[in-house]
Amino acid sequence: MPQADAEMSNGWAVAVRQRRKALLQRLGMGAACALVFSPLLGWTFGLLWVSGYFLIQLVDLMVFAPINAGQANRMPVGRSVAGGLMLVLNGTYFGSLSIPLWLVGGPMGGVCAAIMLSAGAIYSVINAPRSNLVMILTSAGQFLYLAATPFFMLMNGASTNFATAAGIAVGVFVAYCVSTWQRMDASRRSEIKARLDADRRRVEAERVMESRSAFLAAVGHDLRTPISAILAGSAELERGAADSTARSHAHLISDAGLMMKALLDDLLDHAKLEAGRMTVEDGDFNLRSLIAQTARLWQGPVRAKGLKLRIEGAAQVPDMVRGDAMRLRQILNNLISNAMKFTDRGAITLVLTAWQDETDGHAVLIEVRDTGPGMAAAQLARLFTPFDQTADGVSARHGGTGLGLTISRDLAQLMGGRLTARSAPGQGACFTLSVRFARSDVVAEPVAALDPAARAVVARALVPAAAPVAPLPVQRAEPVTVDIQPVANADPEPSQDDEEGRPLRVLVVDDHDINRRAIQLILQPLGCDVTTAADGMAALTACETEVFDVIFMDVRMPELDGRETTRRIRSQGGPNAPTPVIAVTADTSAEDIAACMAAGMTYFVPKPITPATLLGAVSHVLSGEAETVPERETEAA
Repeated sequence: MPQADAEMSNGWAVAVRQRRKALLQRLGMGAACALVFSPLLGWTFGLLWVSGYFLIQLVDLMVFAPINAGQANRMPVGRSVAGGLMLVLNGTYFGSLSIPLWLVGGPMGGVCAAIMLSAGAIYSVINAPRSNLVMILTSAGQFLYLAATPFFMLMNGASTNFATAAGIAVGVFVAYCVSTWQRMDASRRSEIKARLDADRRRVEAERVMESRSAFLAAVGHDLRTPISAILAGSAELERGAADSTARSHAHLISDAGLMMKALLDDLLDHAKLEAGRMTVEDGDFNLRSLIAQTARLWQGPVRAKGLKLRIEGAAQVPDMVRGDAMRLRQILNNLISNAMKFTDRGAITLVLTAWQDETDGHAVLIEVRDTGPGMAAAQLARLFTPFDQTADGVSARHGGTGLGLTISRDLAQLMGGRLTARSAPGQGACFTLSVRFARSDVVAEPVAALDPAARAVVARALVPAAAPVAPLPVQRAEPVTVDIQPVANADPEPSQDDEEGRPLRVLVVDDHDINRRAIQLILQPLGCDVTTAADGMAALTACETEVFDVIFMDVRMPELDGRETTRRIRSQGGPNAPTPVIAVTADTSAEDIAACMAAGMTYFVPKPITPATLLGAVSHVLSGEAETVPERETEAA
């Protein structure tokens, strides 16, 4: 932008800098002319002439040094006059070689002179952008020497008619040069104006995109609060339902809440991808276990719809690789969900192929095949279009926003891979994910399997609008107790007998009352002793007087946010300094998680909160598994 503004406001400086860029061309032209014409004019004359020409270039550089160095666009009056004289001298001295060519070489020398002067004039026109003054000063000498051509022709015995024709030709050539410069100048002005307009529109677009991203982030954060309450409340209603009808109603509310969460996640992911703010991580993970876990989570919904889920070629897949496990899992969930949505009978098959590539990494192909109705060529062409369901009535029958495949394709590209599809009417569909993973030096460890109840909860989160999944069996909640050692300096200091078997003491910090109540609704039926705080200062006060086993900390709070509150709890050295702090946040990007880790938080659960993720986080931190903030995960993990 600044350079473009300078070009629009000061053509003189632009033209001078352009001439500086073309200095080697001038030196080359001068040396070539001296070398070519020295056999005709004499070597001594040629050497003297080219030395004088080089000296003029040196003085030219000295006069225009402030502009060439970018220190100024304008020079003092005296220096500007000297600069104008140097421009005239440059062209005039170069063109002066035409006189001895006419005098010594006669008509043949005159032909050489005309060619040389024409080349010099064209050079002056091309290298004087944005300044008609620089163009006139540098080309005036060339034009004057050309204008003398008819007189030299008469001196060498040419007829008046030939001399007149030559004069007219010179006039046409001069007019052509001036016209060419004007067209070039108009083109340059249009180019500069277009570049300025493009820069302005780009800045405006970036500003709008930033505003939209901020708006979506705020709306997404605010929407997760009521969704958390819906999911927590429906889970409690389902657990305490007196009969199957009430349980079915609660189950319906849960499915609606999970559908809202899935739609919100898709919209926010799509907005991030459009804005170029989505990133991928590079970490070690067990690829074989990830695919197996994902398939196991889908077994229940697939079986409930009367379908089969198969995996072929699992033995070819490497175990430990480096890449983004969360994004890969998200793509697989979207592809399996899409296949299940459109398949009424038959099977969904995952075909796996892998090989070691030339860079010592792993190339992996994952095909998701279904036995659904297939797609026509027109539908395939629209398949990855955002918000396009490819056929009328699809959204009404199956739900969704039409963003899942678009997001999956963009994520695959972000990971350096590709997502393609092929299909034909009546032959099902096949989606192929091709991606490369770097080699990992980490040794694979056994992965703990999810218990059936947790697997069912996750399965419902994956397919809220797909085939019905049987609700969890209602079980009476046993109180959650904890066996801990007394904390030093706690007042009053509890005895060992008092501590054993006592209820779990939990502090819930959130500026939204509905979030505090939602977490209470999940934890209190389990026998937990829950204390709440509406802001960071209230949390610090509570931590001074009570000892907690777990602290749930909202990240976004006014005045004192969750991260700063955690820093103060850790730094003040009170009885809760070692207490696990679980971040409750809608911001799950790598940067946000790193900020939570730097603040001293132990784990995190994403909003909207579900009973499965909340209780999983409590179990994780109390078992001592969470030494640092973990890799970003979704409920499908």
